[in-house]
Amino acid sequence: MKISSWNVNSIKQRLDHVIKWLGEQKSDLLLLQELKGMEFPADALEEAGYKSFAVPQKGRNGVACLYKSDITDIALLHDHLPGHDPDDEQARYIEVKIGDVHVIGIYAPNGNPVDTEKFDYKLSWMGTLYDHLKDLREKRIDFVIGGDFNIIPEDKDCHDPAAWRGDALFRPESVSLYRSYIYLGLNDAYRIFDKSAEQYTFWDYQAGAWPRNNGIRIDHFLTSPRMTDALLSCTIDKEPRGWDKPSDHVPVTIELDL
Repeated sequence: MKISSWNVNSIKQRLDHVIKWLGEQKSDLLLLQELKGMEFPADALEEAGYKSFAVPQKGRNGVACLYKSDITDIALLHDHLPGHDPDDEQARYIEVKIGDVHVIGIYAPNGNPVDTEKFDYKLSWMGTLYDHLKDLREKRIDFVIGGDFNIIPEDKDCHDPAAWRGDALFRPESVSLYRSYIYLGLNDAYRIFDKSAEQYTFWDYQAGAWPRNNGIRIDHFLTSPRMTDALLSCTIDKEPRGWDKPSDHVPVTIELDL
């Protein structure tokens, strides 16, 4: 099974990219982030061979799970982070069940500027996510969680650690929460296969970041123990960042022997 994640930075702007990429990669599931709008192109995606669950939001945020049309043992479990404020309208979480495995897609808060309520919201949301993942572990539920975590885990995950030190993505409070997920027994799937530096998933549109490879790794897959044992690969596909009018993020894919 191939499960992928991609912050597309507007599904309206990047629909052709998504369809092209799925045609080439043929992932079984694709988690999308930052849909940016209430209109979701379910019909166009179904013509391309993928059904979908979508949690849109007007103008910003938004997440979805696309799955191959021949997958029948799949159900939407949550379109909101369990335990989080039910009145919060920010669309950042989706959880589906395929067979006995839970697949979670997230678009975690950015948190900048750090001297505002946005950083408090980031830490609160990530803390609630920890509680939910802990609950899944205690219930011995197998799961993978992928998406835009908006966290730089280590120095080697950014081109210039000093430049990012005070950013919400790299603040000690943020990184500590990310590590708390690891301490639950989860694994950063990419680092199982590649521990080298300069492996990024995001390059800003400004200042020639892409051609200079001035990037950061903030899109991740974490796997529970049995899913870690089933991992065959985890890859970052940088090719779409070079396409015309690309997203500033690229897809990440895990392959599981299930």
